Amino acid sequence: QVQLVESGGGLVQAGGSLRLSCAASGRTFSSYTMGWFRQAPGKEREFVAAISRSGNTDYADSVKGRFTISRDNAKNTVYLQMNSLKPEDTAVYYCAASGLLLRRRPSAYDYWGQGTQVTVSS
Repeated sequence: QVQLVESGGGLVQAGGSLRLSCAASGRTFSSYTMGWFRQAPGKEREFVAAISRSGNTDYADSVKGRFTISRDNAKNTVYLQMNSLKPEDTAVYYCAASGLLLRRRPSAYDYWGQGTQVTVSS
């Protein structure tokens, strides 16, 4: 079992930055692929970024060049640095853990956090 707790969301103006954190319980954190997803009102949950056990990364085209995912296995934490934020980035952001290699499908992830709200004003 892995429990995930996100933090760092909030309200920011367009062009600003936020850093999301996801703290994981358990001693097997380093063995999981970690992903970030987001869900805006009335829309499906969508892939944002993922980082494998070895540190390989994958990004959605909509955030490539603006967002950076990283992990600190010693702290059991994964981060999402979000720069140049746009109003369309407004959503609830979720972190998730998968026992598979890099995947974009939400169904590939076994554990989910409760989410943190990110609101970008224009």
